[in-house]
Amino acid sequence: MLKQIRRFLVSESVGHATLFNQDPSRRKTPVQFAKHLPIASFAGCSSEKTRVDPPPLSPLRWTVYMLTIADVSKSYGTRELFRDVSLFIARTDRLGLIGPNGAGKSTLFNLILGEEKPDTGTIEWERGADFGYLPQESAPAGDETILHIATSGKKLEPTDDDYDIDYTLEPRAKKILAGLGFKEGDALKLAKTFSGGWVMRAHLARLLVAEPALLLLDEPTNHLDLEALLWFQEYLTRYPGGLVVISHDRAFLNALCTGMLELRANTLHYYHGNYDNFLTEKEARKAQQAAAFKNQQREIAHLQKFVDRFGAKASMASRAKSKEKQIERLQEVAIDEPTEELRKMNFKFPQPPRSGLKVIELEHVQQAYGDHVVYRDLNFTAERGQRIVLVGPNGAGKSTLLKILAGVIPINGGVSELGSNVVPGYFAQNRLDNLDAKATVFENVMSLRTNENQLSEQQARAILGAFLFRKDDVHKPVSVLSGGEKSRLALARILVKPPNLLLMDEPTTHLDIQSIDSLVGALKNYEGTLIFISHDVHFIRALAQNVLHVHSGRLTPYAGDYDYYLEKSKAGDARAALTAGFTDARPKQDTAPKAAAAQKPASSAKKATPNEIRKFREQVGQLEKAVAVLEAKQAELTAELEAPETYSTPGQAQHLNRELSSIVNQLASATTDWEKAASKLEEMEKS
Repeated sequence: MLKQIRRFLVSESVGHATLFNQDPSRRKTPVQFAKHLPIASFAGCSSEKTRVDPPPLSPLRWTVYMLTIADVSKSYGTRELFRDVSLFIARTDRLGLIGPNGAGKSTLFNLILGEEKPDTGTIEWERGADFGYLPQESAPAGDETILHIATSGKKLEPTDDDYDIDYTLEPRAKKILAGLGFKEGDALKLAKTFSGGWVMRAHLARLLVAEPALLLLDEPTNHLDLEALLWFQEYLTRYPGGLVVISHDRAFLNALCTGMLELRANTLHYYHGNYDNFLTEKEARKAQQAAAFKNQQREIAHLQKFVDRFGAKASMASRAKSKEKQIERLQEVAIDEPTEELRKMNFKFPQPPRSGLKVIELEHVQQAYGDHVVYRDLNFTAERGQRIVLVGPNGAGKSTLLKILAGVIPINGGVSELGSNVVPGYFAQNRLDNLDAKATVFENVMSLRTNENQLSEQQARAILGAFLFRKDDVHKPVSVLSGGEKSRLALARILVKPPNLLLMDEPTTHLDIQSIDSLVGALKNYEGTLIFISHDVHFIRALAQNVLHVHSGRLTPYAGDYDYYLEKSKAGDARAALTAGFTDARPKQDTAPKAAAAQKPASSAKKATPNEIRKFREQVGQLEKAVAVLEAKQAELTAELEAPETYSTPGQAQHLNRELSSIVNQLASATTDWEKAASKLEEMEKS
């Protein structure tokens, strides 16, 4: 009897596992399908007119692809999402699917799942393959327990017909649930007593327990705290099946992916390696495309000049006609000029009113939730222009501290005092805390209109347009918005009344990578005070100038950026250090400020001698020379890639790209070493 295809789905409509059976006798295997495929436009083509062969097959055996997508196109009305997309996925592939919001990533998943039909093309599964799917959100849970969700589709009790019952299923499910953050005893509780994010964790556990051949995950990290995310990331590195994941988390993609798929300009582009490799290769491809476009246009212009000059002369008419046909042939295979993505947030924070030097001060603050004491004697001061990131274990009180600073929760004791002319603004982790779910996008912005700002409808539409809400999008109810849209709307509201104390709790959650980059750019130019929580190391490194470690009701300040914090705390992993619970020997939060100040001179470093300064200056000079050499090599390789003759030698461009990628990585490391050494030299010379 033929093995049936089992599809494990977490349906958005029912929110639990559904088992689909299909007769595989009516379907070709990917091997059979590949034999009669035309030369397909494989992921990685920079133009729809470019055709390349499928991946080479082993000389000893056919390569069996678990999933074959051939020449698939999909449109909604006049809007074309993708055209002639082809892709082959093997059981060992670990692919990240990226692209701006609205590019069609979730739609591609729906086509693979069979929930939607392509306009053209075919999607074929390997016989016997099973897959698990996790959408961004699921419907509210019913009367099932967390353990029931985690083991749904599997039998826990044997019957007379069962000879292969898996008695390890329940222990495995409980172990996975614990890894995802569930406490002992939670497994037997009703799922409807948990929030939507925790229910999604239970569905994620169900997929990991089932171990399908291919996991299709749509933003799986959005509902995970950092500790659960790190556990999940480590688990996936050992997962025996394939993986295609939609994610905007760079560190997650870097840790897991062996290939990247980018949906852009109606085409699926394939890149080898993780997200960092993707960035390097994309820039190299863009440079190649620009050079090829320039050369082709130069050739067309040269031919056209000949036609214009001699086309009217009888003696040269035949040659001119030949040149015209050459131009037509070139235009038929014309290389597109590289363009930037159009749908990208483009905004900047209006500069807020200038506050006093002391922005906010907490003195002897006490905070508890019932019997759970978060802070007993909390003292904290923030000054104008500081950019502070809060780090520390989950449950240590980071979000509570941010809410105390924002004034959104009352304190049990002590004093919280804003400085002169301070206007706080709070960006909540739960975006609906900042939004009216019953109102439309436009109404959420217009509700901020006051006699002071005199916000007009035109101004509101302009602000929303900068956050990609255009035309009829502004009339969408907030209740139907995606997570990314809610985040963008919450940011748009900040622009109406710009605060000079901006407090942000996980601001990058649900935002695509382009939007995160836009937010980083806007915050770099923001002149107010910024205090934030994030598990995005890229975002933290781009913005944080000070680090505040929160642990056991105590605050430990680090007067430097995130790399300084890693160095001083002796943390091994940049991401794990975000939730580390280590302590050090310096005075903690409960030490009186005067005592801490009195101890400061005693802990100051010994003054460097002139000879030590001279030797260190020589080391800095050597590091600077190394940076200059690498920069020169980078420029040399870039020039070679732009040269047309490079592409006349097969494999030369690929070799140069790999060499350039290596040089870029070496340059980044060398520049960091030089900057740190230069800063240290400056401190030595001042002391």
